[in-house]
Amino acid sequence: MTEAAELPPAPEQAREVFGDRFEDAVRYAELLAEAGVQRGLIGPREVPRLWERHLLNCAVLSEVVPEGVTVCDVGSGAGLPGIPLALVRDDIKITLLEPLLRRTNFLTEVVELLGLDHVTVMRGRAEEVMGTLPAVHVVTARAVAPLDRLAAWGIPLLRPYGEMLALKGDTAEEELKSAATALSKLGAVETSILHVGEGIVDPLSTVVRVEVGESPGGVRFAAKRAKAARTGRTRRRR
Repeated sequence: MTEAAELPPAPEQAREVFGDRFEDAVRYAELLAEAGVQRGLIGPREVPRLWERHLLNCAVLSEVVPEGVTVCDVGSGAGLPGIPLALVRDDIKITLLEPLLRRTNFLTEVVELLGLDHVTVMRGRAEEVMGTLPAVHVVTARAVAPLDRLAAWGIPLLRPYGEMLALKGDTAEEELKSAATALSKLGAVETSILHVGEGIVDPLSTVVRVEVGESPGGVRFAAKRAKAARTGRTRRRR
């Protein structure tokens, strides 16, 4: 049996980033290193680099998330980037959307343990929750799928003029080029690649930003969204 990797001490940058929530960030790191590995949510080889590659890499996404918005973290998995973002930003309301039960169980435990009252855990796939989950200002995601597929799941969950923020690696520019046609059909009006985390992470975290116009998801999803809204109104009247 392979011996479990040891979680390294939190770097000084973590105190700067998480501030008053630093102890909660440490507890989350411990949960990932223990229960997260035991339940197969992260690989044991990730434990030595949990802080730099995962928690801090995700927390710096807060630099480009507007104030006071609603956020849906699509395919949240073990809570990345949603949990680090929630620890840094108590001004935003975050829904952690994840289809697998063992992962949503873990996320619910983390949210309750850390007292993240502004975070909700929802089990389901992005394409299933339209009409149940109110449209959000921002969709976040990390390592979920190639950009074109990720956009097809995430963009329809946005409010008009919302944005998707996807943490990507070295392939960001290539993915953005190959997804250009798909993004246009989904109602994207502007795309950009941002680098965040100056002085915190090295290399910097790469974020693909996709901004949408008045019809997130394009024509196809406009009808679906209208139908979901009508269904919701009918249920409320009952």
